[in-house]
Amino acid sequence: MQAEVLISTTEMDHQDWLNQRRKGIGGSDAASIAGVNRWKSPIGVYLEKIGEAPESKPLNEEAAYWGNVHEETVAKEFSKRTGLKVRRRNAILKHPDYDWILGNVDRMIVGKKEGLECKTASEYLKTEWEGEEIPISYLLQCQHYMAVTGYQAWWIAVLIGGNKFVYKRIERDEELIESLIGIEKDFWENHVLKKVPPVMDGSQASEDLIKALYPESEPESEIELPSESKAMIQQFEEAKQAEKEAAERKKEAENRLKNLLGTYEKGFADTHIVTWKQHIRNNFDSKTFKKEHPDLYKKYAKSSLQRRFSIKEAN
Repeated sequence: MQAEVLISTTEMDHQDWLNQRRKGIGGSDAASIAGVNRWKSPIGVYLEKIGEAPESKPLNEEAAYWGNVHEETVAKEFSKRTGLKVRRRNAILKHPDYDWILGNVDRMIVGKKEGLECKTASEYLKTEWEGEEIPISYLLQCQHYMAVTGYQAWWIAVLIGGNKFVYKRIERDEELIESLIGIEKDFWENHVLKKVPPVMDGSQASEDLIKALYPESEPESEIELPSESKAMIQQFEEAKQAEKEAAERKKEAENRLKNLLGTYEKGFADTHIVTWKQHIRNNFDSKTFKKEHPDLYKKYAKSSLQRRFSIKEAN
């Protein structure tokens, strides 16, 4: 099989590119739909595809910006270290059998049926790249591109912390690709096309999305919630109780260990080191400052609008 061209990107501006992405599922969407992207949840992708995503800056906007800036640097260094020539593929590609499975690849390897994905990563994420490790979100992205192109391998190169370069070869995994296409097919046909949103999950990405969608409430407004909310309330209450019990068990273990340490700062227990060190903590007394310097407090105090969530039994 061979990928088909959806549209050329040679003279396409960024907004047109975003509009074309809405016509299908791209490589960077794959991990989100599968629920393994810390930055975006399935419902976030869904809202983008139907054109109803909130206008908010992504949490990793700065990282994405520098990733684009250094893409060429990473591609050149990959060629230098491997001896493999690469070229741009200035087009959005589509799967020959599923015209909504799209691929906007970084580079193609000249003379081979292989591609290259260029990345940058924070120094704090270096352990994710140790040995044969590849972050699952990027692994799915590369398998997605192999699904689109029919290629048997994909390279991924990453500049970590601005001073460490790593590159790895990913072999085509037919079983994983088949599973991925199944997930994407269900998402596209049963959610996007039917405009039925996927279930909201408990990820940080979903929480951030909800805040962006509904930043303010209508004062004194009320609504009768649907019947399925009862199960959600029960789930919330059970998890809240389990969380409380877990916190108590954690505090009990902590207090018992502190009692064993006594005045010692460090203790050794088989494969673990337990520490309880003293340090000075300086807290700003805002209450006293407000009382003694009300004008200065008013000048520098910053207000923020937040919505507080709670559940209680009706009278």
